[in-house]
Amino acid sequence: MSAGPSLGLVVQMGLKSLWMHKVRSLLAGLGIVIGTAAVISLLTIGAGSRKEALEAIKALGATNLIVASVKPPQDSSDATRRARILKYGLTWEDYERFAAIPTVWRALPIRAFPAEIWYLENKFDGRVVATTPRYAEMNRLHLLSGRFLTDRDEDTFDNVAVLGFDVARELFRYEDPIGKSIKMGNHYYRVVGVMDYRIPSAGIGGSLAREDYNKDVYIPLSTCRARFGAWIIDRRSGQFTAEELELSQVTLSVRDVDDVRPTAAILKTLLEKYHDQPDYQITVPLDLLEDAERTALLWAVFLGVVAGISLLVGGIGIANIMLATVMERTREIGIRRAIGAKQRHIAQQFLVEAVILTAIGGVVGLVLGVVTPELIAFVADALFDYQVRTQILWWSLPMAPAIAVVVGVLSGLYPARRAALMDPIEALRHE
Repeated sequence: MSAGPSLGLVVQMGLKSLWMHKVRSLLAGLGIVIGTAAVISLLTIGAGSRKEALEAIKALGATNLIVASVKPPQDSSDATRRARILKYGLTWEDYERFAAIPTVWRALPIRAFPAEIWYLENKFDGRVVATTPRYAEMNRLHLLSGRFLTDRDEDTFDNVAVLGFDVARELFRYEDPIGKSIKMGNHYYRVVGVMDYRIPSAGIGGSLAREDYNKDVYIPLSTCRARFGAWIIDRRSGQFTAEELELSQVTLSVRDVDDVRPTAAILKTLLEKYHDQPDYQITVPLDLLEDAERTALLWAVFLGVVAGISLLVGGIGIANIMLATVMERTREIGIRRAIGAKQRHIAQQFLVEAVILTAIGGVVGLVLGVVTPELIAFVADALFDYQVRTQILWWSLPMAPAIAVVVGVLSGLYPARRAALMDPIEALRHE
């Protein structure tokens, strides 16, 4: 009669042993569950964040350059200077110089400032963006209804406006905005279009601030120059500030990626020549994209290390529990050896139990790892109105449980070997 059981019987015995000690098995497998879930959750949320950042940079265009006005630092002790209207930033003369650079084939001027937007008694604190018809195309914005700005609007200084998604929803609720009039400053503007919802772009380092297109109102640049001039006067919240700013931003396009950095060098030279203060900032999306891709690689390595540590901790827990199990089952080991079981059979028994425990933990962790990021995204959106981007990396789904099983094998090797090397006589004497 052979003392060597079949693999199926060994698995059955392992499951029975684990079931007889449910609480201990649960605590042992919890480390693997948490580790596996952490691997998939971190990779899912991390991949979503990286994708969002890369998409935001790509949306700016690899052949684009962005020159923005930046308020220069002021000496707060200089009362005389604070009393004057602060003049800074890009001018129309700068725009003409930029457009004349040989490698530039398209230039988009933008003037943006905060404003109170009214429709009857409804008010919305948003942002006026004065620009040209090319703005929607260059920023990949899509219409929900009506139309965007046209060359005719620009040529005739028309008081027309295109509303961002949130502006239209808050001001008009259940009404159709097209054809209605809104008030900004002392003038009324006829609504000709509404933009579709656009996920706000994340801030990219210190180069670009977070952009929420849904809170914007678009008007022709010529109309803005005629109605608002170059002054930005803000009387909100009981404060009064006045600034003189001709252009908030100029987006330039070149035809070839190889022309991006030489053009950026020319821009820097021009701005240093004609500006006596640091009231501008040049952003090169191509550089941001390359930096983001390098950061994404480092982030992936970091997540791998964190996940590995989580699984290592889980493996140590499995090893501790299996060692305790060996001590508890010393007499059982002695009886099996006495009736003819070999060392490999004893080792196989404990190794299979460790693998079963980690495999079950890996599967449960897999399910939690897929569900948890979606739950986090739902709660963040519902309670904090914050968008958490997720992206499941499909290769991680089989990988995480597989690693858990490997951890189980490694964790069970020492306890299994210790059980197999027990002296049968001493094991039978154990109480």
